[in-house]
Amino acid sequence: MAKPKKTPRPKAETPKGFTDYFGSDVTQRKEMLDGIAAVYHRYGFDALESSAVETVEALGKFLPDVDRPNEGVFAWQEADDNDKGDWLALRYDLTAPLARVYAQHRNDLPTLYRRYAMGPVWRNEKPGPGRFRQFYQCDADTVGTASMAADAEICAMLSDTLEEVGIPRGDYLVRINNRKVLNGVLEAIGPREDQITHDNVLRTIDKFDKVGEAGVRELLTKGRLDNSGAFIDGVGLSEDQAAPVLAFLTSKAADAAGTIANLRAAVGDSKVGQEGIAELEQIGELLTAQGYGADRIVIDPSVVRGLGYYTGPVFEAELTFEILDEKGRKRQFGSVAGGGRYDDLVARFTGQKVPAVGISIGVDRLLAALRAKGRVSREGQGPVIVTVMDRERMADYQAMVSELRSAGIRAEVYLGNPKNFGNQLKYADKRGSPVAVIQGGDELDKGVIMLKDLILGAQIAENATLEEWKERPSQFEVARGDLVARTREIIESHS
Repeated sequence: MAKPKKTPRPKAETPKGFTDYFGSDVTQRKEMLDGIAAVYHRYGFDALESSAVETVEALGKFLPDVDRPNEGVFAWQEADDNDKGDWLALRYDLTAPLARVYAQHRNDLPTLYRRYAMGPVWRNEKPGPGRFRQFYQCDADTVGTASMAADAEICAMLSDTLEEVGIPRGDYLVRINNRKVLNGVLEAIGPREDQITHDNVLRTIDKFDKVGEAGVRELLTKGRLDNSGAFIDGVGLSEDQAAPVLAFLTSKAADAAGTIANLRAAVGDSKVGQEGIAELEQIGELLTAQGYGADRIVIDPSVVRGLGYYTGPVFEAELTFEILDEKGRKRQFGSVAGGGRYDDLVARFTGQKVPAVGISIGVDRLLAALRAKGRVSREGQGPVIVTVMDRERMADYQAMVSELRSAGIRAEVYLGNPKNFGNQLKYADKRGSPVAVIQGGDELDKGVIMLKDLILGAQIAENATLEEWKERPSQFEVARGDLVARTREIIESHS
């Protein structure tokens, strides 16, 4: 009789494009999100937690196809008797769910709906280094007003948020542009026999930050050779037609007034272009009245990302400090947030345009920036470890840890085999613990405990001299009643 085949064990690995987050990663992200939420709440925004699953119809951007249903999102079809169940998908951003929520509950919501949302989103895209298929977003939006005061408020709030979480003034800039100004520039290009589409020009100017003014000029006109030597066809504009686009992209001046003047020249007599410039002027005036100067928020026409999606002002928060890339070269950290005005999204559900403006922060990128600035440590700080010298005295050790916890200090009793004391300290080291609490029989008789400063101990072991070690020992005796106070002193000395 043939032996039954063994069922192979599943591989213990994350799916491609996903990752696991442990201890300090989760804690630090939560602390950062709590700080962001505090700013949003202060500005009068309410929290919204919508479903992680939406119908594909509600998401709107993707449709089923034969080979790969809903490419770009993680989607599936609900089973029913006729195989005609709804197509569902994990949300790929937090804006499309907002449009659905507002359309569905608009009769119950305030006329002006101000909400913020935080949570994971999913993209069924090719993963790469640092690019995952699941990641966190943090959005804030105002729905129901066309006032530029809402746009100015979003920019001010974004500035306050960056400073709240630890990005100091001078290390970031919130930059503002306007899609309407670009529309005016496109009008200035004029008609052409083969009807050059606006999309062709949009795709070209979106490469401005990569290829610069000269590269965009070539791509708008005759084409160019890329770094690999391949030739990329140009849009086919004449030099005269390309001139307004380049004037738009390079119109930033030393001050806002100069930038506005350059933009006016770029759009010429275009009505929509002049309307966009007026909106930028109004936003600038509102921000100035609130005390937000050019050291925090600037009008910058080189912001081109998202212009194909937004209908008016667009925003981008860029971190300006330098970091070293994987090859040791200096470069600026770059963008951590983007947003703008989108007045067409809710109309998909209601048939009526509803003005809206919002911002989305890339949570993982912002957390990486805080680490690069030394504002948070990747390791984080573990709990105080109360060691076990006598397993029969577990009640005493639990009493100690209870005192620490009641005082707001993170702590735990070692619950492994206490026979080898060295293993307890190894465990504390692996947990990143700041302090180990020790009380054997001798200490109990004297009414004292030993506190071991594990952070100082590691520093001493690494580079201290014998004299320095004697002057500042990492382990010392304290009265049992001083457990909480002296433990707190050690922790605060390293914070």
